[in-house]
Amino acid sequence: MLKKIIHTDNSKTTIIIRLIVGAVFLSEGIQKFLFPALRGAGRFEKIGLPSPEFLGSFVGTFEILFGTFILLGLLTRLASIPLIIIMLVAIVTTKADVLANKGVWEMLHGSRTDWAMLLGSIFLLIKGGGNWSIDKILIRNGV
Repeated sequence: MLKKIIHTDNSKTTIIIRLIVGAVFLSEGIQKFLFPALRGAGRFEKIGLPSPEFLGSFVGTFEILFGTFILLGLLTRLASIPLIIIMLVAIVTTKADVLANKGVWEMLHGSRTDWAMLLGSIFLLIKGGGNWSIDKILIRNGV
């Protein structure tokens, strides 16, 4: 089972997507704790999510933890799943109003980073960590 989870190809360019996705999630997770009124609980309360204090810390912790996993290429496929869920929830909760009130083009413009993170995470779910990853080291060592 672990071999299926850490399986990856020999792509040397996957690291570019890993660095982008991992760094953005790590940064956003840290900001949820540094600036909770703007990025964490306050933001979640503003968009009407229940238990914003809990959710701010919960999502921030997941972004830090799994963003770091993505950066390292550790359990990349598994780490991408909660990040995909985070991005889907973010798009639905923050962009549905924009779509309804301002139209598709305004929604697409306002959600371009969300879509990039979602598609980057899906890419990593499909491809794995790539050649320069801890996953690849584990595979080489026969895990």
